[in-house]
Amino acid sequence: MTVTAPQSPPGDQGPGADPSPAGAPKAPSPAPATHLPGASSTRGDSRRNLSTLRATDVYAMVGAGAASLALTWLIFDRLLPFNGALGFVVIAYALFIALYALLVSFDEDGPAVRDRVAAAIVQSLGLVMLTVLAFVVVYTLYEGREALPHLNFYTQSMADAGPLEPLSVGGIVHAIVGTLWQISIALVICIPTGLVCAVFLNEVPGAFSRFVRTIVEAMTALPSIVAGLFIYATFILSLGFGQSGLAAGLAISVMMLPIIIRAADVVIRLVPGTLREASYALGTSRWRTVWHVVLPTSRSGLTTAVILGTARGVGETSPVLLTAGFTQELNTDPLHDPMVSLPLAAFKLVESPEPTYIARGFGTAAVLLVLVLVLFVAARVVGGRGPGKLTRRQEHRRVRASRRDAQRFDVYATAGRPSAGPASTSSASTRSTP
Repeated sequence: MTVTAPQSPPGDQGPGADPSPAGAPKAPSPAPATHLPGASSTRGDSRRNLSTLRATDVYAMVGAGAASLALTWLIFDRLLPFNGALGFVVIAYALFIALYALLVSFDEDGPAVRDRVAAAIVQSLGLVMLTVLAFVVVYTLYEGREALPHLNFYTQSMADAGPLEPLSVGGIVHAIVGTLWQISIALVICIPTGLVCAVFLNEVPGAFSRFVRTIVEAMTALPSIVAGLFIYATFILSLGFGQSGLAAGLAISVMMLPIIIRAADVVIRLVPGTLREASYALGTSRWRTVWHVVLPTSRSGLTTAVILGTARGVGETSPVLLTAGFTQELNTDPLHDPMVSLPLAAFKLVESPEPTYIARGFGTAAVLLVLVLVLFVAARVVGGRGPGKLTRRQEHRRVRASRRDAQRFDVYATAGRPSAGPASTSSASTRSTP
């Protein structure tokens, strides 16, 4: 007997058929996976961080250094008639870079080789600069070692100290006082002028602000002798004022002003625009926003700008040489009579052929060097905080202020709350009844 399967009516589909109605367009079927011939299904090696230093990198650097020294000695001593320490160092350094790149290329690809070579060049140049700075500091301190231990070196002037006097007589207090007076005058001029100019460059766009920015950028490369000649020609010759600490302070301010303006301009530009927008949204004017938002947010950067400008002004010699004059006596009046500074005193003392004067000159240079290094370290410490970042003391102060505000709000809320009487009790019970 033959069993015939029942035929389904039109439109009735099997369990595996497409449920879409007849005549409806069908969805395209997914494309088959593509397999490249010879491709491995295993995952490749993880990406290596190029900033990490492996043992093979150290071996390549040591081997390149040893090979470069050997090849340079062979070139200078055996092959070519070269001599001189500077040429030896230059050729050895060039061979070191070339051999290091060759050794690294055995294990790395092109981008990694370029990265390693660039890192080696930058690090070696940084090491050279650090060595030069350390040599300058150590040499200055070593040459001034005879004058620095004497207390009179910091408390007496050179008014009574002749060229043949021992180091136990005379000092540089007149130069220290002169430097403090001149830098103070320059800061009084530069701080308000520089900050106002930086705010103007950021808050008032236009052709004139671009012109002012160009002038400021050009003044950063102004030779210091030109600033001294400008003050000497205008303030001393034209206006009739004599050489004094005030004239030296004006000349130093000409050199400090573009440094402070440029640094403050960059710092104010880094203030987030959302802070300004939030202040404007509260209905605050532009200048109130600058005073209450922009300047407090960039306080650490502005302090760094002032410190960097001060470090530049402390070490100026040429403007002071033309405008302050020279004296061996202590002068505390910056408006009258010559007033010497630390750079000028060191310059004049080192010019003398007497060993005691030369020792005092290097001692003066050491004091100036320590002062400048302290200023740069302070700028580094202060400038390490980002815009708006508070110190620990400021954070504690803000927490205490928040606690006082919370307590004051609680007191106001308690004082304004109605007392609980019979009426309020009954109303409360009525509200609680369903």
